[in-house]
Amino acid sequence: MLRYLGTRILMLVPVVLGVITISFLLMHLTPGDPARAFLGPKASAHSVALLRQKWGLDQSIWVQYLRFLGQTATFNFGTSFFYNLPIATLLANRIPVTLLLMLMGSLFGIAISLPLAMLSATSRSGFAASAVRAFNAFVQGMPTFFVGIMLIILFGLLLRIFPAGGYPTDFPGQLYALILPSLTIGLSIAPFLIRSLNASMKDVLTSEFVAFGRSKGLSARRIMTAYVLRNGSISGISILGVQVGYLAGGALVVEQIFALPGMGSMLLTAIFNRDYPVVQACTLAFAVLVVLVYLATDLVYAVLDPRVRLG
Repeated sequence: MLRYLGTRILMLVPVVLGVITISFLLMHLTPGDPARAFLGPKASAHSVALLRQKWGLDQSIWVQYLRFLGQTATFNFGTSFFYNLPIATLLANRIPVTLLLMLMGSLFGIAISLPLAMLSATSRSGFAASAVRAFNAFVQGMPTFFVGIMLIILFGLLLRIFPAGGYPTDFPGQLYALILPSLTIGLSIAPFLIRSLNASMKDVLTSEFVAFGRSKGLSARRIMTAYVLRNGSISGISILGVQVGYLAGGALVVEQIFALPGMGSMLLTAIFNRDYPVVQACTLAFAVLVVLVYLATDLVYAVLDPRVRLG
């Protein structure tokens, strides 16, 4: 297991390096001058040149890239152009919000997908399976921002059950404020999980060891919990791990809709303001988060299915 873990970690290193390199080049090749955006269109050329020199933007792109790699290696992400604060401080305040949102969104997605997949897989009539497929098509056809806006209108403005936006300072209030955003993310990933779990559960239900369990007189609940769920959830775990990248992208939209002070909203603000250090640090944080979840997914997959680890 340790050898498998070490191999997976080594394979993830070039992925992180490639992501931060591409994000750095794309941001610096995008039209627009951060100094000009910060000072405004009426600023003199001399003032813009001085600010570019202060921020190190007058150097070649390769020098800036090597400096960025050196700072990243020492966990020194510099200072934000727009906020004029250390980026490490900004990330420390924003990362917990995004992580909690993605975690709750994943839990909502599992809570929605698992019973519907079980219902569709074990149903003896075609009505339940058709209803689940209709739900999948309906939810998958709606963009994330539309789902969030509809939830705000229904539960935040009409019924007034949940807050329509904002993020309190106390932890219980934060969990309560994240219910609608997490439900938005959970609904966005539920169709993919339902399809994967439904297909894998149907395969397990027709397997020989399930037939053997039934011949021994095991109850349907025992067969579902001891046989079907564990073996059928393997593919669902891999799909959930793949959807982490989608969760990160969904967090950008959801945080804007619900006015959450997370990494996603800070990244969008930094892109509009040409705040290169913040964009690079947020992209790096998202990349590390995604590859760590991929690693955790591989480990869980290897624990549930030893054939992966032995192979």
